[in-house]
Amino acid sequence: MSLPRILTIMGSGETAPTMVSTHRSLTSLLPKPVKAVLLDTPYGFQENAPELATRAVEYFRNSVNVDIAVAGLVRLHDTHIAADTVQIERGLRAISDATYIFAGPGSPTYALRQWSGSNVASSIIDKLMNGGIVTFASAAALTLGKVTVPVYEVYKVGQDVQRLDGLDVLSAIGINAAVIPHYDNAEGGNHDTRYCYLGETRLRMFEKMLDDDTYVLGIDEHTGLVIDLDAAVAKVVGNGTVTLRLREDSYIYESGSTIPLSVLQDPWLLRTSASAESSHQKGVGISGETSVAQLGRVGEGSSQSVEPNSSQVGSLAYALQMHQQQFDDAMTARDADGAVRACLALEQAIHDWSADTLQSDIADKARAAVRSMISALGDAAIGGVRNPRDVVAPYVEAMLAIRATVRAEKRYDLSDVIRDAFVNIGIEVRDTATGVEWDL
Repeated sequence: MSLPRILTIMGSGETAPTMVSTHRSLTSLLPKPVKAVLLDTPYGFQENAPELATRAVEYFRNSVNVDIAVAGLVRLHDTHIAADTVQIERGLRAISDATYIFAGPGSPTYALRQWSGSNVASSIIDKLMNGGIVTFASAAALTLGKVTVPVYEVYKVGQDVQRLDGLDVLSAIGINAAVIPHYDNAEGGNHDTRYCYLGETRLRMFEKMLDDDTYVLGIDEHTGLVIDLDAAVAKVVGNGTVTLRLREDSYIYESGSTIPLSVLQDPWLLRTSASAESSHQKGVGISGETSVAQLGRVGEGSSQSVEPNSSQVGSLAYALQMHQQQFDDAMTARDADGAVRACLALEQAIHDWSADTLQSDIADKARAAVRSMISALGDAAIGGVRNPRDVVAPYVEAMLAIRATVRAEKRYDLSDVIRDAFVNIGIEVRDTATGVEWDL
């Protein structure tokens, strides 16, 4: 049985519910049992590297129904810590023998430094040339092109934007691109963290360092580009979009779109196609080949043809926002069952996304929200979720009737006793021209 030749690039969500169907469909193309290997180098420097590997293994076993082996290539060489040569050779052999190679989050610069001088790149290229499926996501995706950028050093440390040599895997299939995952990231809130935390200004600086024929291939979060070399087409999967950014022009492909491989290999022809067609036209065919769901030319100053951060739909961040709103609405409506359902739904979402290796604080925020919900429900258990006014109204009205009677009889001493009782239990009574009013 000949193996398919497929490269899948994911912007993020590689071990999240959003990408389960993609992993399943890819591994279903391979002989059973699937020889799947987790290339763990990108996060090998982290103290929690074993935990990340375990979570990925459990994700593939429980969600994808595939047993994935861990390459154990967290360190191939280091000036301070001696690498285990036996483990290195065992891991490299596992990569060479695998039919499905998966790599994800971490640091692209660390991964490239460790892979330097090894046969990791050649093994990956061999899969694409002779048969096998390679899925690179997040930090690993950044390494695929001829060049990359040290995004975390720039964003977290303040290092100047610079051009680094990548694995140059894409050039083996005729694509001259620098991959930018997390393309639509919005974690910055009031500052620009699109383009894998670079933002527009720094991405433009990076583009000036690229060769004239090299473009930016942007993959949104929770989105993938499945490049089928045998069929010579690529399909956009997941929640967001894929962007071919040709300096001042961006061509956006929505989820479900197919892109001819020839377009990825020479996207500059899109400018000619776009000039012959109106901008933002839907269903435009490219050189007589497969049409796309949307082909738009976005001018300078704009880089999105979809709603900002659309890939958050179906993510843990989206689940947190949705279930928090449901909880708040239920508490406002004094709907105890609805509040409990929202709390349980968020807890389930946290469990469903527990294998996601995206380096973000969203899981901590979600857990904090659940704790807050539980606390609010505890307060409600003490005070009740019913409107306190509805509960005490019959008693207050009865006391007010007694108060009116004793005041009419000029029994002001008793009226004062009733007034003081109301004050002590937090009820404000006001005598108005139209009658007596009261509030809690």
